[in-house]
Amino acid sequence: MATRRVPTDTILQTLAEMYPDAKCALNHRDAFELLVATVLSAQCTDARVNIVTARMFPNYNKPEQFAALTADEIGEMIKDCGLWQTKAKNIQALSRLLLERHGGEVPRTMEELIQLPGVGRKTANVVLSNAFGVPAIAVDTHVFRVANRLGLANAGTVEETEQQLMRRIPRDTWSPAHHWLIHHGRQVCEARKPKCSQCPLLPYCRFAQQAEKDAAKAAKADARRLTKSGVSKAGRSRRKESLV
Repeated sequence: MATRRVPTDTILQTLAEMYPDAKCALNHRDAFELLVATVLSAQCTDARVNIVTARMFPNYNKPEQFAALTADEIGEMIKDCGLWQTKAKNIQALSRLLLERHGGEVPRTMEELIQLPGVGRKTANVVLSNAFGVPAIAVDTHVFRVANRLGLANAGTVEETEQQLMRRIPRDTWSPAHHWLIHHGRQVCEARKPKCSQCPLLPYCRFAQQAEKDAAKAAKADARRLTKSGVSKAGRSRRKESLV
């Protein structure tokens, strides 16, 4: 955990005010559609996934339908997504497993979900939270980045980040907090060029405060170099004058 005191309640309240309508960006009508969409979302934008599923789900949106297809046939429908070959195999395999072990229904526990091919804790948490209303914090790249920048977590892995957020954030706020952090990561706290000057969380942000300190140190270092350079130039100028 972060060693300094972090105003968690203030941060969460600010995020709630910034993103009052935050919700799952993956279009779906039931738990199975959400499961497939979340599997597709790995290393692929939600917008791209929605394009793919809008084309696919009207014809294929049940485990028995995907189970009857070959991986190549599924792959043809999802080529827009990255890693589509692996995803096609996983969608086929998880569909068959749902039929064999769960009567074609998506299970409602973490333990059962992560036994499905292509389903890790993040995907399981997305399904549990959005399809079944189970409090959960799904840590994707946005949640990982924003949580650690703000100091809500101080972790090197998504698993550690999830555990720290679960300890720090009240359980009844896990699911909405997940969406707030995602939206903030997409709209303000971008990976390469965060819009710190526009961020209401700037006063509480560990990342921004460190960036300000680093910028101040760099400015002082530049000033010292310029001063030394000026002194050096002045010395050379005086030596030249003395030789004339």
